[in-house]
Amino acid sequence: MEIQALGRQIAALRKEKGAKQEELARYVGVSTQAVSKWENGGLPDTELLPKIADFFSVSIDTLFERETPDNGELQAALIKRIQETPRKEHFRRVFNFCWDMERAMMPHGHFIDIGSVEEYQKEIGKTDVEHYSSMQQNEGFTHMGIGNRLQYFLIVPEPKDTDTALFNGIDYPALFRDLSDKAIFDACILLHSRDHKKAFTPDLLIQKLGIDREKADGILAVLSKYHMVCTSQIEINDGLQTVYNFKPTPSFFAMLIFAREIIDRPNTFSYFCSNRNKPYFN
Repeated sequence: MEIQALGRQIAALRKEKGAKQEELARYVGVSTQAVSKWENGGLPDTELLPKIADFFSVSIDTLFERETPDNGELQAALIKRIQETPRKEHFRRVFNFCWDMERAMMPHGHFIDIGSVEEYQKEIGKTDVEHYSSMQQNEGFTHMGIGNRLQYFLIVPEPKDTDTALFNGIDYPALFRDLSDKAIFDACILLHSRDHKKAFTPDLLIQKLGIDREKADGILAVLSKYHMVCTSQIEINDGLQTVYNFKPTPSFFAMLIFAREIIDRPNTFSYFCSNRNKPYFN
């Protein structure tokens, strides 16, 4: 083994991370002079190697330039791990991977290794307070709900052009006007709450929402505009009757998640880092 390789790698990893020698020294528990000595050919004490590797989130083999991270191998290992997980546990495991990625993206000093989401919840104890995590950088942002009420993970790399990504040809005010009609909003909740394989007629909305036929027809016209319902015909009593089929979408559920956070703004974060200094819309 070439001893100088360790010093070169420590210096390279530190510069790649954008950390100062003082930060590494403080994390490992040595003097800044000791770090400088390592980077100029000195050798750290063996018991310090795991701590140094942890600072850079790499293996000890990587410190000695014996291992080059391979994204392909990492992806293959991740896929294999998920595939080997019982299907009913897929979302729990993937969510914990998201939790790991969220923490790994935090700047050094913010990260606390407290294990899985389940272990984190045990750490904070029983509470009605929802916990969140968010990283807001110029390169994009993350937002994560890790509380007992609802768990989710959102990551948005910075789009090249927000007009193209979000606004061109999209009439947001029309959607918000439609959903501000309580009967239309209630219809969306109702239809997302029942078996979507069951066809229905306007009578369902009339009975469940306490509205008249004209209002029910208007609601169905709006939902058709957003491709949430379509029509088909069935034969009843030697005649054809038009029935409706509902097309549920997780986008509506997701919209409620983030609409609630605008109304009831999150204020308890396990991790939060905001270095963003540019507007969200360009």
